[in-house]
Amino acid sequence: MRPGGRLALEIAVAGVAGARIARENGADRVELCSALELGGVTPSGALVEAACAAGPPVHVLVRCRPGDFVYDAEEVALMASEVREAVAAGAAGVVVGALTAAGALDTGAMRRLLDAAAEAGSAAGRPVGVTVHRAIDQAADPVATAVLAASLGATRILTSGGAATAPSGAGKIAAIAAAVPFTEVMAGAGVRPGDVAGLAATGVAAVHLSAKRAAPARRGGTWVPMGSASGSADTDSHFVTDPGIVAAARAAVDAVNR
Repeated sequence: MRPGGRLALEIAVAGVAGARIARENGADRVELCSALELGGVTPSGALVEAACAAGPPVHVLVRCRPGDFVYDAEEVALMASEVREAVAAGAAGVVVGALTAAGALDTGAMRRLLDAAAEAGSAAGRPVGVTVHRAIDQAADPVATAVLAASLGATRILTSGGAATAPSGAGKIAAIAAAVPFTEVMAGAGVRPGDVAGLAATGVAAVHLSAKRAAPARRGGTWVPMGSASGSADTDSHFVTDPGIVAAARAAVDAVNR
């Protein structure tokens, strides 16, 4: 479903500056996370509040840790609390997902997260969108998982069609969009501005880009590793939002919408 017949642009950002850059260069909304280098985890309440003040509508990734999307009861309870915290801090929506060890949608966990979003939205006096994130791409059957997620009340589904990148999964993305005609489907993963027109042809409602570049290192002393993902001094960095990529993506979306 493409609301109003227009393709939307979402930018994944990891900070207040990213939200501001996305706004200034034409993003319709942002997905806010921390640790974009790890695929994103839940940002702090203070970061959510600041990003909501700086950027376009903010949808907050709620993912309590990196790694797989199979969560125990304690992790689900934590994420339900993070959903409420994000909405209380001003988020227009949350981005969630959970699977069983067999690769199916964890309906029990999803109902808890959807209920938390609805309760928080009611307390805030406004509707709260719920996007099912790319956990769907690690499901045994992404199309069936999308149908089930939509039946539970998800507002939007972010997917690469079960592939490493959205352009390579375009066929499956089209199948997902056709299977859930009354739910917004958003194509994301490895999307570049030049991919927008092709992805729009799959019937998606939006495209999702990180529009990122590595930030230059600023070290006054000797580099030492600070964790298993540190890599080397050349690769140990973080990502920032590139305004040129956002602007190019906006232009590509506008061309589709003309």
